[in-house]
Amino acid sequence: MAKNQAAKNVVVIGTQWGDEGKGKIVDWLTDHAQGVVRFQGGHNAGHTLVVGQGDAQRVYKLNLVPSGIVRSGINCYIGNGVVLDVGHLLGEIAALEKDGLEVKNRLKVSSGCPLILSHHVALDTAREAKRAVKIGTTGKGIGPTYEDKVSRRALRVYDLFYPERFSEKLREVMDYHNFVLTNYLGAKVVDFNQQYDASMQHAIALKPMISDISVDLYAANAKGDNLLFEGAQGTLLDIDHGTYPYVTSSNCIAGQASAGTGVGANMLHYVLGITKAYTTRVGGGPFPSELDIDTESSPGFQMSDKGKEIGTVTKRKRRCGWFDAAALRRSAMINGLTGLCITKLDVLDGIKELNICVGYELDGKKIDVLPIGADDVAGCKPIYETVAGWTENTFGVKTWDGLPKNAQNYLKRLEALCGVPIAIVSTGPERDETIVIEHPFA
Repeated sequence: MAKNQAAKNVVVIGTQWGDEGKGKIVDWLTDHAQGVVRFQGGHNAGHTLVVGQGDAQRVYKLNLVPSGIVRSGINCYIGNGVVLDVGHLLGEIAALEKDGLEVKNRLKVSSGCPLILSHHVALDTAREAKRAVKIGTTGKGIGPTYEDKVSRRALRVYDLFYPERFSEKLREVMDYHNFVLTNYLGAKVVDFNQQYDASMQHAIALKPMISDISVDLYAANAKGDNLLFEGAQGTLLDIDHGTYPYVTSSNCIAGQASAGTGVGANMLHYVLGITKAYTTRVGGGPFPSELDIDTESSPGFQMSDKGKEIGTVTKRKRRCGWFDAAALRRSAMINGLTGLCITKLDVLDGIKELNICVGYELDGKKIDVLPIGADDVAGCKPIYETVAGWTENTFGVKTWDGLPKNAQNYLKRLEALCGVPIAIVSTGPERDETIVIEHPFA
């Protein structure tokens, strides 16, 4: 199938433990895209968008619907790599439509998406409650649904339109999971009839939006449409490459943009890695450059307080720490990053000295790339390089020359340590609070 060479596609990836500010950047990039695509995760993702100014300003918090939906004329796609809670999706659509946005005519959903059902949520909650050491799951059924997908027992979107077969498969899988819930986890059974009836109602509402996303994306490129692939979570939460087992249940890396939508790798032209100017993590798991966020004199307190580091989905306080260049090197390798976008630079304003983690000491040896696996990461002692901070305000600065000299030096040092050029610097939540060095769609 021929592709118009004028079309360009960009993949936006979180390079840390999620919450890097991808939503704002995706929203900003939609000025140059005609389609926005989700390719992994589920409604455990939380993207916050600030649109407009003054009395006309709107804040949107999206979980499933691609961020491009807040811009008129942008087509949005949910690929097969996404696990779908249809009830949540329909609720999100209703909220957006109530706010005056046209959604259903611009949103297409893959028939291959695995369905998150009531027993998945029950399993997720019961398992986390039983664990002695918490992983930090959102309790939304994401993990158990991916587990069913890999075990080839998942019900997918297209199953909704074959009621008799859906009923048989649902009863079989629910019997299996109810046995686990009651006999192993000590939880209550999940009701078959309630789930079946809800699913049949979901089928009616969802049907107009169902499509073959692979075909749709190839067709869009063929007519010259630029596509923006919107990643969720972050590379260090990837099921294969993250700090396992303190990870999410999907692949959060650039390669998943291909597998999770059904397009070839040659359709992914530019990979933009999003990273905060410092590091955050929500939930459990090792965090080598972590700082104290409770003592007011700690830089970690400033990061937490000024950065408003509260999870969009979990509402949990995020852990904060110094920028970890060694972790970023791992992300750059895995994703094949073309460029970096640094967000929340202004949060560091006023900190006299900034530390950058440039490597670790592990078992008496120095290493310069984050190791794989939680045990080794937990054993890493950070090696810091100290650079001068700045007292000037960087919030809302829109040009490179407008940044304080020490802020420029800090960014240049991050760029050199990570080995990836900085393309964008975000200095605030609004679209125009952005410094462009190299435009990904150029």
